[in-house]
Amino acid sequence: MAVSEEGAVVVQFQDNGAGIPESKLAKLGEPFYSTKDKGTGLGLMVSYKIIENHQGNIQFQSEEGQGTTVIITIPMSE
Repeated sequence: MAVSEEGAVVVQFQDNGAGIPESKLAKLGEPFYSTKDKGTGLGLMVSYKIIENHQGNIQFQSEEGQGTTVIITIPMSE
C-alpha cells in the first residue's frame, strides 16, 4: 500500500500465474461474465462498483505466462 502524489491510496496485488488473455481482460467486471463453470459473474462487477462509488478505479495489467497485477486507487478524504 502506498499514497500517491495526488493523495490517493494505492493498493497493488501481483501474482506470477498464467496471466489473463487480452480478450478476457477487456471483459473483466462485466455483469454475468465469468470464466468459472458455476460462476455468476457478479463478484468483480460489485467490486468495481464499490471502488467507483468511492471515486476510485481498478486496473488489471496482465501478460500471458507472466502473471497479473491488480492496482486499486482510492482518493483519501479530508
